[in-house]
Amino acid sequence: MHIFVTAAALCVCLLSYGQVQQTNNFMALPQSRPQGEFSVFSSITKYLAAGDVASLSSWFADNLDVTVLSTSRNCSKKQAREILRNFFASNTPRSFEVTHRASETNKKYLIGLLNAGGELFQVTIYATSTGQDTYKIQQLNISRQMAAY
Repeated sequence: MHIFVTAAALCVCLLSYGQVQQTNNFMALPQSRPQGEFSVFSSITKYLAAGDVASLSSWFADNLDVTVLSTSRNCSKKQAREILRNFFASNTPRSFEVTHRASETNKKYLIGLLNAGGELFQVTIYATSTGQDTYKIQQLNISRQMAAY
């Protein structure tokens, strides 16, 4: 009986502070942010899925390493934007799915699969902190996904 009363009091307290949503007579604690420390990638993945090079390039460092298929180069933000524009002109994106995320102090990594132009491409992104939760892409790699046997 004491446990039930304590649990009910906690629910009433949380409801009064707006911390719990009540739907269909059930109570649920608020959802945590889906990506937490990787929220930096939420916009980036959206832009990749849409092939939105203009918005994606706002995340580029002033100079970055770009590898598209087998061509690699260190280039300016403007050059990287043109490289990606050409890639997406030939490979219309349909979807992007994150397969792996990792982080170190002031560094974030993302690997995902881009479905574009009827093919699958592995995309790897390395971003570093520029201060106060702001990150810039230092490396972007797009390679054809090899079929698994």
